Amino acid sequence: MNPIAWLFDAQLVIGDQVILWREIVGNAFGLASALGGLRRKVWAWPVGIIGNALLFTVFLGAVFGTPNPVNLLGQAARQVMFIIVSIYGWIQWSRNRHGDAAAPAVTPRWATRRERVLLVVLLIGGTLALTPIFRALGSFEPVWADAWIFVGSLLATWGMARGWTEFWLIWVAVDIVGVPLLVSAGYYASALLYLFYGVFTLIGFVTWMRVQRRAEAANEPAAT
Repeated sequence: MNPIAWLFDAQLVIGDQVILWREIVGNAFGLASALGGLRRKVWAWPVGIIGNALLFTVFLGAVFGTPNPVNLLGQAARQVMFIIVSIYGWIQWSRNRHGDAAAPAVTPRWATRRERVLLVVLLIGGTLALTPIFRALGSFEPVWADAWIFVGSLLATWGMARGWTEFWLIWVAVDIVGVPLLVSAGYYASALLYLFYGVFTLIGFVTWMRVQRRAEAANEPAAT
């Protein structure tokens, strides 16, 4: 059997619940990408792109005829957004290594006050703007949650590409809304991964913050 065709159709049945294996595999690639991002490795971006492509087909259940007929348009659209922004991040991090393949791809830093304000405005404003659009397209209720996840994911991925330590906290905000939405929509594998991400992102935030502090201490002028 064609492995791609098998992956597209394969299902895991647990009791009366049917979970697509591509939802599990796609989220596994997403987890691997997050681990790579924690370690500031360039390979995190292409690995994430593979997971995004798989999950795009999962969240358009009604379009692809999957066991779950619920369309989460924000979830599906964010996979396309992830791919686009990940290409940008892949290029940015590759340039930052300056030819040293073993070196970390980025040095974490705090966003400036202006950048933080911009993130908050874009998160709230983008959610308000996209909610009626997603509702008109027939996204699953509550639609604002789907819009919040989409906008937050965009900003978190952009922040990761820029090397802002705060991007981990944006993921926490996404996960808090994402877990109950995915459970109510029947995407249990993704909901479980979001729950795990909630813990993982806090670890990532602390890790990047420590790396940032060590870098800042190393750059401080010696006392005279």
